Amino acid sequence: MARITLISTGGTIASRWQGTGYAADAGGDTVLASAALPEGVEVNVVDLFNVNSSRMTTELQLTLLRTVREVFADPAVDGIVITHGTDTLEESAFLLDLHHDDPRPVVFTGAQKPLGQAEGDGPGNMYDALQLAANATDLGVLIAFDGKVHAARGTVKTQTLAADAFADPSAGPLGRLGFGRVDLRHKPSRPAPLPAPPAGTAIPRVDIVMHHSDADATLFDAAVAAGARGIVLVATGAGNATPELADAVSSAVRRGVLVAVSTRVSAGPLAEIYTGGGAVDLVAAGAVLSGTLRAGQTRIAVLAALLADVSAADRPDLLGRLIDAPGALPAAGGDASGEQAAA
Repeated sequence: MARITLISTGGTIASRWQGTGYAADAGGDTVLASAALPEGVEVNVVDLFNVNSSRMTTELQLTLLRTVREVFADPAVDGIVITHGTDTLEESAFLLDLHHDDPRPVVFTGAQKPLGQAEGDGPGNMYDALQLAANATDLGVLIAFDGKVHAARGTVKTQTLAADAFADPSAGPLGRLGFGRVDLRHKPSRPAPLPAPPAGTAIPRVDIVMHHSDADATLFDAAVAAGARGIVLVATGAGNATPELADAVSSAVRRGVLVAVSTRVSAGPLAEIYTGGGAVDLVAAGAVLSGTLRAGQTRIAVLAALLADVSAADRPDLLGRLIDAPGALPAAGGDASGEQAAA
C-alpha cells in the first residue's frame, strides 16, 4: 500500500452553500469521501485549516510548509496531497517548492466547482492527485488538475471558472493523468531548496505594483512608505516602465528594498531590450527580472529571499538564483518527446 497523507486547507473543493454564496467549511474526511481511492492507496487526513484561498496569508503558508515537513518526518509516508483553493494555489505551491528537499512528492489539487455539486471536478482531481502522489519521485511540488500534471514553478491560474484552470503559459504541462496512469514527459527545473524559516520568523511586507498607461511612481513610493521590504513591479511587455519608475526603483533599492520586475503579459521571458524606463534601466537601478515567473510567484520568490538567512547584500543574487532555475531535464526513463508511465 502507498501511504498518502491528505492535508486539507479549504478552498472550493471543501466549499458548501452558505445561504448567500459558497465558503469552505467541509473537513478533509468529507472531501476525501467524495472521491474514489486509487487501488493500493491508503490515506491519512490532516485538517490543517479551512479558508477560502483568497484569504491565504504568509503565516498560513509557512504553517503548511512546517506541517509538510512534520508529516515527512515519518519515513512510512510515501507522499502528500494538499487540497487548496485555486485563487492562490500557485503561490502556496511555489513557496513549498522553493523549500522542498525531500524526494517524496507533494501534490496540490482543488476544484472549480463546490463540494457535492453535480458534475463537480473535485472527486476526479482528488483521485488523480492521490495517484500522482503514490507514483511520482524526486519531482518537487506538483499540481494535479483536470487530468494534467504541472510543476509548481511557472504554473498559474489561467481560467476563472473553467475546469482546465491551470497552465504554465511559457512551458506547458509536465504530463497527463487518466485511466489509472501517470504519464510524465519532463522533470521540472528547480533551484537548490532553501531551509525552512524557523517558527516565529518575522514576516516581511512584500507588495505588488502594476504599471500601465499614465502610471507614475505614486503607488510604488506608497509601498515603500508603508514599510515594504520587497516590491514586485508588474511592468509592460518584456519588463518595461518609465524613467520615473526607474528612479523610484533606484531610490527604493538604496533604502534596502528588494525589487523584482515581472510583466502583465501572460507568456514569455523578460529581457533587457529597451531603455527610457525599460528593463535596461530597471536592472541598472537594481531590480531583478523575474524570467518567466508572473507576479504572484515573483512575489513568493522575493518573500523567500527575504526570509532566508542571508545578508541584505546577498539577497539580490539569491533572488536571481530562485528565479533562474536550471533548465528542465528529461524525466528518468523518458525524454522530451516521449512519456514516462507509471501504473
